[in-house]
Amino acid sequence: MIKKILIANRGEIALRIIRSCRELQIQTVSVYSDIDRHAMHVRLADEAYHIGPSPSAESYLNMDKILEIARRSGSDAIHPGYGFLSENAEFAEKVKAAGFIFIGPTAEAIRTMGDKITARKVMVAAGVPVVPGTERVVLDETDARKIVNEVGLPIMLKASAGGGGKGMRLVHTMEELMPFLRAARSEAEASFGNDAVYIERYIESPHHIEFQILGDQHGNYIHLCERECSVQRRHQKVIEETPSVLMTPELRKEMGEKAIAAARSVHYEGAGTVEFLVDDKGNYFFLEMNTRLQVEHPVTEQVIGIDLVKEQIHVAQGDRLAITQKQIRQRGHSVECRIYAEDPDNNFMPSPGKVIKLREPNGPGVRVDGYVYEGFDIPIHYDPMISKLVTYGASREEAIQRMIRALDEYQIIGVKTSIPFLKRIMKNRDFREGKYNTHFIDTHQKELFPEDSSENNREIEELAAITALLEYLEDKKTKTAPSNGMGKKQSMWKEFGRKKAVTRL
Repeated sequence: MIKKILIANRGEIALRIIRSCRELQIQTVSVYSDIDRHAMHVRLADEAYHIGPSPSAESYLNMDKILEIARRSGSDAIHPGYGFLSENAEFAEKVKAAGFIFIGPTAEAIRTMGDKITARKVMVAAGVPVVPGTERVVLDETDARKIVNEVGLPIMLKASAGGGGKGMRLVHTMEELMPFLRAARSEAEASFGNDAVYIERYIESPHHIEFQILGDQHGNYIHLCERECSVQRRHQKVIEETPSVLMTPELRKEMGEKAIAAARSVHYEGAGTVEFLVDDKGNYFFLEMNTRLQVEHPVTEQVIGIDLVKEQIHVAQGDRLAITQKQIRQRGHSVECRIYAEDPDNNFMPSPGKVIKLREPNGPGVRVDGYVYEGFDIPIHYDPMISKLVTYGASREEAIQRMIRALDEYQIIGVKTSIPFLKRIMKNRDFREGKYNTHFIDTHQKELFPEDSSENNREIEELAAITALLEYLEDKKTKTAPSNGMGKKQSMWKEFGRKKAVTRL
């Protein structure tokens, strides 16, 4: 039995893992870089160890240092979270060779599904539909032209070793092919150390739908239904929900079975995600498999009622799956918004800095997976995600209305965030009616990026920041505040900032 887990990660996912471990009465060990010395995952873990300088290459990506701390702390297992080393086959091998349990799939499964060309070959053998295209790398420019003539335009260039939208280019004409091929190779080399690129036919109006799967070490597999992830910007997910409006019971059953076939083909262990592209006619094609816990896993937990982190731990220590496919039921609807420290009205420029004031939403059907607190400095060294805001309702409409209410309640002063942008999506008519695909943001530029939003938001945020700072300085100076006539402290933010902000809106 696993008694102590080292969490090789940071931020909200580290906190998410700590909480599940606490409920399982498993001790936790956090690691932290220089800049994360005062981070929340350091405070909440049972033990915490310094791992190195702030850059991730010298800290959270330092395999040998992580293993050294695992030995010093007496850990039984290592949980990689997502990002960083979570899909690194070499790390999984090193963890196992050092005598620790890796909470994730085998290195072989990670390596197979991490190489997109190899994964396509394996899926074809397993009977899982794939997008028409090549099952080998593009050799040169002459080879690329030949393949495009066979597949037909438009096509998508994709990095074989990639993910997250890196090394991808959409090609509509033969004139675009050569410069885009060179750009895709260059980006792939810079991002993954491998410039191999392959070609797929481009699906014109795709939905991005993924299936959550679980497998154990005894050959048992189940799927936990789908997540709709089509609201994307530059191939990066922005909003996720489940169930998908596109899905029918028949299609869900068929795609779920193919997702399990994909997992079974690599003897998958633990939690993973099989991603598909689905066209408007219900034709679906394998996209990739993420061999880790997904950022958007909370929506599945809300609707299915299973703690995926706990399931990962149970599988890693050799337990059989405790639930069968027949027992899986979707109940209600859940939506997730990713809250980032970035400025949507300035090309989503990252906005690191100190959180001066924070008020997280609460109430029925609201869940916040976050890690920042008032006074915390959001660093420039890592992904700018602040939190995942998740709502649950008996219906899709209720889940969306709760999300709007929760976004209205969410106050983060000191850094710019994606909250205003997310509100616009939630209130968009096509989104509310479920009429969207992966082109949603591109086709709704005017509604989602109104010309006057940047100036108005900047004025309101500046007013709020000034008011919050004045209140902080006043409290620090006097330790008292003006009375509101009822013997209670009167907030300067409430009295001046919010009132004026609402008036301007």
